[in-house]
Amino acid sequence: MEPNWQAVSEIIRRHSATFYYGSLLFRGEARKGAWAVYAACRIGDDAVDESANPLADLNEWWAGIERVYAGLPREDWEVALAWALERWDIPHQAFADMKEGFLADLNPVRLETMEELYTYCYRVAGTVGLMIAPIGGAGAAGRSAAIKLGQAMQLTNCLRDVGEDLALGRVYLPAELMHKHGVSIEDLRQGYIGPRYLGLMRELALEARRLYREGLGGLKYLQTGRGAIALAALQYQGILDKLELMGWDNLSRRASLSTYERVMLLPKAIWLRGA
Repeated sequence: MEPNWQAVSEIIRRHSATFYYGSLLFRGEARKGAWAVYAACRIGDDAVDESANPLADLNEWWAGIERVYAGLPREDWEVALAWALERWDIPHQAFADMKEGFLADLNPVRLETMEELYTYCYRVAGTVGLMIAPIGGAGAAGRSAAIKLGQAMQLTNCLRDVGEDLALGRVYLPAELMHKHGVSIEDLRQGYIGPRYLGLMRELALEARRLYREGLGGLKYLQTGRGAIALAALQYQGILDKLELMGWDNLSRRASLSTYERVMLLPKAIWLRGA
């Protein structure tokens, strides 16, 4: 059965301009494979963040993943993912790990250590790197870089959405790091943006930039899609840059890139493709 690619791509276009524009630099079947993976991940994410009954919808999403791996797809996104599985070895374990990340978000989140933050970023985004890596032709050598790039993007999300996440009862800033910089949960609630908070943000931003460097260093392992992955990463790095320009005012504002700013990253993505 040929998937309904228009429906699948619309899921992506509606929810993530960053990924959609990056995916256009994949060629041929690889682009459709990337769409299939991202749409499947997006359905799970929406079950957590946009549903009136998130646990039930998350369980239904997982049932869909299981149907796909059993060869019995039903929904448009399931048919697309099944199509991709016929062509690439996309690990089931990556989806299982992602599910654990989604389940964590169903309850108030309070991370204690940087290691817990790394784990969370792996589960909800590093896993996407593991799913996309085989579509790009990366072997075992490229998997670590793929995970780090996903973690870098998710860490950027965490830094961008501190205020929004706090309103949902989620604090992804590790307690040990907050204590180190003298920042409390009450400071976040009060919208405090001062020297102590800036120190916390800068330390986490440095960690994100390290992960980007190491992740982008894995582009050489890809046989196709280097430009696509580079453009997606550069867009997230652009959000990090914008946060810095905003003075880390992420408690009441949300940093984003305009279409023009995204387009201006295209030459660098193409350059990185051949680097």
